[in-house]
Amino acid sequence: MNSEILHSNIILENEKVLLIPFESERNIELKEIIFDDEIWKYMGMYIRSDQDFENYIQSTLKQKETGMCYPFLIIDKAKNKAAGSTRYGYLNHASQKCEIGWTWYGKAFQGTGLNKACKFELLNFGFEKIQFRRIQFSADLENLRSQKAIEKLGAKKEGLFRNNYVDSEGKSKDDVYYSVILEEWEKTKNTYFEEFL
Repeated sequence: MNSEILHSNIILENEKVLLIPFESERNIELKEIIFDDEIWKYMGMYIRSDQDFENYIQSTLKQKETGMCYPFLIIDKAKNKAAGSTRYGYLNHASQKCEIGWTWYGKAFQGTGLNKACKFELLNFGFEKIQFRRIQFSADLENLRSQKAIEKLGAKKEGLFRNNYVDSEGKSKDDVYYSVILEEWEKTKNTYFEEFL
């Protein structure tokens, strides 16, 4: 695994989407779309005030600093607007794996094809440049929309993790886990992402 890349300035893009490091001053643009409870319903927290927004920005940057994740700002190239955020998280260098997640989009950017374009860049770069052996995804058991979106990426469903986390309101939540592994990536890429090749 080429861990050093995770200490560099990673910029990924295709015709639809531009992914830039979360530290960009453009992260302030998220304020225009972030205050929507529907976005956060399955994320384990809510962003409802300027202070929540500031805490979210600082927490994300601190987690990157400590090596827990590599977060990105998602830019919709057609509109040249910040559409949301995503990250490589649960970075595990010894086992050469990570989870792509913590992904959210403002309402106007949902269902536009941005997610698939974004996930292609993250998977492709993750397997071919960083050389992860496993990339996993998870979705709240009740979040059927996210589960369908993950299945459209060609990820294999692996199972249910019961009481996997406790949300900000103290409720235990169950997650469904999926993965793509290195040995499958070439076939997955050609089957599910041919429009980006």
